[in-house]
Amino acid sequence: MSANIEKFIIGLPKAELHLHLEGSLEPEQMFEFAGRNKIDIPFKSIDEVKKAYEFSQLQDFLDIYYTGMNVLQTEQDFYDLTANYLRKVASENTKHVEVFFDPQGHTERGVEFKTAVTGIHNALREVGGELGVTSKLIMCFLRHLDEASAVATLEDAAPFKHMIMGVGLDSSELGHPPSKFERVFGLAKEQGYKLVAHAGEEGPVEYIYEALDLLRVDRIDHGNRCMDDPKLVARIAEEKIALTICPLSNLKLCVVDDMSDHPMKKMLDAGLIATINSDDPSYFGGYMNDNYLSTAKALGLSIDDLIQLARNGFIGSFLEQDEIDGYLAQIDDYVAEFNS
Repeated sequence: MSANIEKFIIGLPKAELHLHLEGSLEPEQMFEFAGRNKIDIPFKSIDEVKKAYEFSQLQDFLDIYYTGMNVLQTEQDFYDLTANYLRKVASENTKHVEVFFDPQGHTERGVEFKTAVTGIHNALREVGGELGVTSKLIMCFLRHLDEASAVATLEDAAPFKHMIMGVGLDSSELGHPPSKFERVFGLAKEQGYKLVAHAGEEGPVEYIYEALDLLRVDRIDHGNRCMDDPKLVARIAEEKIALTICPLSNLKLCVVDDMSDHPMKKMLDAGLIATINSDDPSYFGGYMNDNYLSTAKALGLSIDDLIQLARNGFIGSFLEQDEIDGYLAQIDDYVAEFNS
């Protein structure tokens, strides 16, 4: 990869559409929050935490993800977690973020829904406002829990609906098909939420069909396995369903064996609205620029490919069209200045 492309990526205006706030918990923050909240964690040092970040599958990651989540106890914790993420992405020229949080992962251990959502919302509004980063918040249902728990979470969210743009579906994919949550997604749609769901990361292509046909999602999170089905690829392209792809996450969780095998370039060539995102950056070794850089290097992406990826991030967002147009104009201005 040329130095010119690396420089281009660093300054390129970007949007992130697939980020789990709990997955941005850095090892240093884990120790900081554990100390101030007097929470025991099974690690004696930051180095021990980092060594634990070696995964062979999604479940290995989830085990430590939920362990780390235990240190989040107060509204200030959620505020600080979100603020730290925003400062990081702002430094990488990320202009808009649509972030996930897992309320059930907090309420089931005694932390009130209000505590989490208020801390996150206030940081998005205050710190995001200071940094010039716009945002949307999406609450995810944990698919390893039952649908009744998801329905209860949707009810918990009612007083805070003005803070939440959409609902999603994450956690262990295998054995927990989207169809398991058809009713709660129907309720969420009736209530006006935008809908997204993780599908086709480690699960089969059928899960993507279920997310589209049963959950009626507006966007697919991951969706790598769609490339196994040319008919599905054509449908996703025609219906302009955005895919929130997470390259370094895919590598870390063995969705791909090597970055050179990643389907991102094939997705772009097929006309899909494929986007680059970091997923759980503190666990997977990279925020937005690292994901762009690694993908560009491994796949030999061109400047035009990178421009399309950046544009896709805004086109696939839940922003209003005039806002999208404004960000696309920023990309155009950046490209013109870079080439001058």
